[in-house]
Amino acid sequence: MAKVLTEQNFQQEVVQSGKPAMVDFWAVWCGPCRILEPIVEDLARKYGDRALIGKVNVDENPMLAAQFGIRAIPTILFFKNGEVVDRVVGAVPQPILEEKLQALLNETVS
Repeated sequence: MAKVLTEQNFQQEVVQSGKPAMVDFWAVWCGPCRILEPIVEDLARKYGDRALIGKVNVDENPMLAAQFGIRAIPTILFFKNGEVVDRVVGAVPQPILEEKLQALLNETVS
């Protein structure tokens, strides 16, 4: 299951964890976000032991959304060593997210 990230735990869970991370910025009222939800959960099941797969509700965590310049949702940010290294805006097919996540993991291993 994707980790629920908040303004209170984001620093520890994503920035300081040392693990690569994929973070979905979403909202309850967002249709494309609901389309992406099962994809994010599937990736969390597949990669959860090797990477943090998390979700940030932008309505409940507006400071995080502002900090990362989230202007449209869903936006998915990819983190390596606590830094944003890639982003995807909009509902995209699972293979695109999986490819970016795999690239992130491969970079981390080498």
